[in-house]
Amino acid sequence: MGNTIKKTEEKNHKLTNLGYLVYKRTYARRLNESDPNSKTEEFDQTVDRILEGCSKQLKVGFSKKEEIRLREILTQMKGSVAGRFMWQLGTKTVGKLGLFSLQNCAACVVDHPVDPFVWTMDALMLGSGVGYNIQKKHVYQLPKLKNKKIKIERKDTKDADFIVPDSREGWVELLKRTLEAHFYHGKGFTYSTVCIRGKGSVIKGFGGLASGPEELCWGINEIHKILNSRKGKQLDPIHCLDIMNIIGAVVVAGNVRRSAQIAIGDMEDVEFLNAKRWDLGNIPNWRAMSNNSVVCNDFSKIPEQFWQGYLGNGEPYGLINLKNARAFGRTGETQYPDPDVEIFNPCAEQSLAPYETCCLAEIHLPNIESEEELKEVATYLYRINKHSLALKCHQEKTQEIVNKNMRMGIGITGYCMATKKQKSWLKKCYDYLRDFDKKYSKKHGYPESIKLTTVKPSGTLSLLSGVTPGCHPGFSQYHIRRIRMAVNSPLVGVSRKSGYPVEFVRKYDGTEDKSTVVVSFPCKFPSHTKFAKDMSAVDQLEVVKELQQNWSDNSVSCTVYYKKEELDEIKQWMGENYNSNLKTVSFLLHSDHGFDQAPLEEITKDEYDKLMKSVTPITDCEISEEDISSDQIGCAGGACPIK
Repeated sequence: MGNTIKKTEEKNHKLTNLGYLVYKRTYARRLNESDPNSKTEEFDQTVDRILEGCSKQLKVGFSKKEEIRLREILTQMKGSVAGRFMWQLGTKTVGKLGLFSLQNCAACVVDHPVDPFVWTMDALMLGSGVGYNIQKKHVYQLPKLKNKKIKIERKDTKDADFIVPDSREGWVELLKRTLEAHFYHGKGFTYSTVCIRGKGSVIKGFGGLASGPEELCWGINEIHKILNSRKGKQLDPIHCLDIMNIIGAVVVAGNVRRSAQIAIGDMEDVEFLNAKRWDLGNIPNWRAMSNNSVVCNDFSKIPEQFWQGYLGNGEPYGLINLKNARAFGRTGETQYPDPDVEIFNPCAEQSLAPYETCCLAEIHLPNIESEEELKEVATYLYRINKHSLALKCHQEKTQEIVNKNMRMGIGITGYCMATKKQKSWLKKCYDYLRDFDKKYSKKHGYPESIKLTTVKPSGTLSLLSGVTPGCHPGFSQYHIRRIRMAVNSPLVGVSRKSGYPVEFVRKYDGTEDKSTVVVSFPCKFPSHTKFAKDMSAVDQLEVVKELQQNWSDNSVSCTVYYKKEELDEIKQWMGENYNSNLKTVSFLLHSDHGFDQAPLEEITKDEYDKLMKSVTPITDCEISEEDISSDQIGCAGGACPIK
């Protein structure tokens, strides 16, 4: 810990203007959860709630002096708890749901006809992103479906075979019964949604507004159609992908829940490789719900078909090296093996065993002033995470693996804005954390953590402090950042009033998603930042390699920006480095990627200055009824911000 712990005075938070709006959109809870028109927290109040949760729910045991210092660390954006903690910690939900309420990442293997799907739906509805392995060796362990057409119908009366309870468990049970009908007993049934609250009703505890039963019924019907189309046959990986993606589409309609997914398949599976080739046509919209990657333990064996998605005609798939993930922590450190790893979380920075979850945290490296302060911030975040991993879980197999592995991921963000000196502190800080974990675990009767550190994308949390995300370079000095919001969010009205462009999300088939809008914000980074245009794809890969060696014993999540003409250089570098230095990597064309309403768009200084003259920075988000326009109220659904 640091040699001195200063008592802090009340200070303004260090959130940027965009960061403040993102915070209000994503993490600020209603002060009165039962009132949808209640004012929401300010950042200091959120920090107070986090500190209370650390004390009363996690039983971390911070002293008063430590609480004062931790409050300063959080408000000054030197470090931050994970978004899941920022949203849930200190609420009744943690007491009710325990472990899963605070977990960022979850994963399963699709080797059973029911369990992986219902577990995934449960995890997504609780706010965790889910990764799933759909390699053929796993999927083909599923039995054949019943050789008959099953009839499952919605019947909104009280005499239906199954009346769906108005709860997470009720939605999951409907999915379970649907799968069991097709795989096990072959008997159809009717179900009723008369008990499910209507669209717009307040969700107490978890927060947000209910989406009503329509998306659930749509999803069950689509899954039912897929299963009937395979009667008497086995599911292929592509069918499992579609079922998981449909589950994600159902869950995201729940307004405040996330639905981040990663699907990991075989690199020789052509159907899987073409699953997001939008140029081929007839690709269902729900496949946008997951990032897709392939297992590759030997780069020399990648088929040529894999690279088709790198030409701008689809989404380039990422690569997962399970061999390295199981063999070492930081590069070459084989004293920390991870033999049960089968999957990664949606952003591919956390290796996971089946049905395992883990929690994250973030160090904002450019804001750290000394090596001692880095260790101090890491220690606070470690203690919070460690105690959260000891919570009970309603999923017995999840509690068993989590309590055994105690896996966490303390991340670094703003790496491409940090000084050379700040970066030099990382290696020693990791060694310090390993030693601290041994002592702290022994003192408190916990197992040592199988993994401690990571580098995650940090899309949202880095926006709060205005640093570059994770290990990524700045997209460009001047750029437009597009943020998605639920159409019925009062913040949409605030954005409009302040002059920021607002438009409906356009789907891949060209239709509009009337439940979600995109708001565009002009942004800039300091001139000393490393920018993507000044870094080749190989330069970015070298950063991944560097952080895998010096900091992350999990993985390094990085979406490498590339140009089409760089593909040969990428392949050469990967051939020399992938097998021994990397665990995961993904790519995205810097431009000409074909994505409409892309999250980032480069602009010139003149364009930035012109846009800034037309907007008013948002510094106060207290919402009145008049901020919610009639067209927002009238739109169906409501997509969630990803926590």
